[in-house]
Amino acid sequence: MIDLRLVREHPDVVRASQRARGADESRVDDLLTADAARREAVRRADDLRAAQKTASQAVRKATPEERPAVLERAQALAAQVKEAEEAQRAADAALREAHLKIANVVHDDVPPGGEDDAVELRTVGEVPTYDFAVRDHLEIGEALGAIDMERGAKVSGARFYFLTGPGALLEFALAQLAISRAVAAGFIPVVAPALVRPEAMEGTGFLGEHDEEVYRIERDDLYLVGTSEVALAGMHGNEVLDLSAGPRRYAGWSSCFRREAGSYGKDTRGIIRVHWFDKVEMFSFCRPEEAAAEHRRLLAWEEEFLQALELPYRVVDIAAGDLGTSAARKFDIEAWFPSQGTYRELTSTSDCTTFQARRLSIRYRDADGKPQTAATLNGTLCAIARTIACLLEVHQRADGSVHVPAALRPWLGGHEVLTPGMALAAPVPVP
Repeated sequence: MIDLRLVREHPDVVRASQRARGADESRVDDLLTADAARREAVRRADDLRAAQKTASQAVRKATPEERPAVLERAQALAAQVKEAEEAQRAADAALREAHLKIANVVHDDVPPGGEDDAVELRTVGEVPTYDFAVRDHLEIGEALGAIDMERGAKVSGARFYFLTGPGALLEFALAQLAISRAVAAGFIPVVAPALVRPEAMEGTGFLGEHDEEVYRIERDDLYLVGTSEVALAGMHGNEVLDLSAGPRRYAGWSSCFRREAGSYGKDTRGIIRVHWFDKVEMFSFCRPEEAAAEHRRLLAWEEEFLQALELPYRVVDIAAGDLGTSAARKFDIEAWFPSQGTYRELTSTSDCTTFQARRLSIRYRDADGKPQTAATLNGTLCAIARTIACLLEVHQRADGSVHVPAALRPWLGGHEVLTPGMALAAPVPVP
């Protein structure tokens, strides 16, 4: 959630952010009203408790003649205190409800507009050309014995799949490459749980308006995560972190589950938009003043990874109306998909400022030893299913084979090319 002091002192800034997102400005006024009501409820409860304390002292000092009247007043005040404390609890709940409805304040440099208004910052790599009819990743993957959508649907339904043979090895190879590069960059590797409590989902901003995207296990009141960002953020909930040596960075591995509500008819073919996939996610805790620079670093690590995979891409600055609830700014990297003749999102990185940490009570100590709210950032290093789709398409050859980027070869038995009917080989140990 955003800092209440910002709302009190600069409500027009928050209103402007809501407008930029295409969100309801009146929620700012609702929050201010709830804040004022809560402060009044606290003041009344404090005043009544003070009066009750004075009355209790008066009972002890009262003469026998005075005692009945003084006692009656003390009892009346006790009842009023109980009512006032109940009113304060209700005001606290109303304030929290109003507070949770306000999205993070958009960064000043975020472009205006919606989904189609992202600003291209740069393109990297040459878009490939082919002297043969381009196949999409599903046709290539089926010929390689790497992807089986039909049996995935038979077992689990639409938008599920099996990765088999070289497809399964590609998954493990990408995971190994991503984790090894992250560890080399100073990230702590984490295998994160895919089921989390409601507090973690709410704390990271994935409930409320995003309910339709989320799988919920109602019997146990748990949620399947759409990204390990949720578990990684919640891991340090209600803690004070030591950030004296700089940002604390994690590379989290988990399976991810998304209902893809509202996306029916989009990318129904293949494994670009699915209900389940595995992902390596970068997550960083840092001081708020370090967040903008950390955001650029996460983006740089994403770019280096895609360059290692020899994929052409572009970097875009996402417009305000297309930002998630928690993000103050987001950069996407869109890689080239030959079968579609366009760039499609492969990774993203978001600066969530203090929004998530404030909800989850994640703090650090400043130079004076005082607890302050930390900042959180996240970035996709490798969303594996979609990355496999892009790799197969970009690196396809006329004979149905697929070029293997040098960075992946150690985990694919040293193979330089994937071919239909190939014999699988064990990974080559890295010296």
